[in-house]
Amino acid sequence: MFQVDAFTDRVFAGNPAAVCPLAEWLPPERMQAIARENNLSETAFLVEQPDAVYGLRWFTPTTEVDLCGHATLASAHVLWNCLGVERDPLRFDTRSGRLEVGRQGAMIALRFPEAAIEACPNPPEALAVGLGAPPVEVHTAGTGGRKSTYLAVFGSEDDIRGLDPDFRVLTGLGDAAVIATAPGGDADFVSRYFAPAFGIDEDPVTGSAHCALTPYWSERLGKTRLHARQLSARGGELFCERRDGGVVIAGRAVLYMEATVTV
Repeated sequence: MFQVDAFTDRVFAGNPAAVCPLAEWLPPERMQAIARENNLSETAFLVEQPDAVYGLRWFTPTTEVDLCGHATLASAHVLWNCLGVERDPLRFDTRSGRLEVGRQGAMIALRFPEAAIEACPNPPEALAVGLGAPPVEVHTAGTGGRKSTYLAVFGSEDDIRGLDPDFRVLTGLGDAAVIATAPGGDADFVSRYFAPAFGIDEDPVTGSAHCALTPYWSERLGKTRLHARQLSARGGELFCERRDGGVVIAGRAVLYMEATVTV
């Protein structure tokens, strides 16, 4: 098993993901147990398949998820830098379909589907109460295969930094994650991501959230290339582009640990 800090160029920052290359799939309950033991926001499992494709699955400590950006970036980093794979781009078969990941200079670029965004004029009261502040506007987005991700837009970067969520209230939103976002200072936009229903109170850096954030801010700012920061305690930096009906999300990664799992 490898542990990689994603969307950063230094250890102890970005979002840590575990990557477990396998000869064949383990039973789902065993993969879930490993992810629970790791207690990271995601553990990725890889199995090489015919035609130079890798099967890729992602688990939080409590559930398997449909899409994960930072653990996909971490998986590509491991294949290229730890396991000696040379092919570029890499292709992954996932619950969200076929994904491609390629090198982009010193960064790794994820080619992900664009999320559909719809206005939400009557958001649940628990959203503002749980965030501790009322957003300026709210949308829903189909991020990571979920149609109930809330995109809560605020006025400034300071608003996002100052959020002090009540995760017990946000859990009341049910099968929903919350993206809080605002215009940035030295970045085009900033965000934070909360998903207590999935065992993740606050995710350090969330690649899949940028499947929704990229088209939203692309439309609002009138540009296709965007620089993003996620304002968690660990922090992360992403370079996003809206392209050909999808999004490209690029960032750096650094290896923190190699280990052997004994089960």
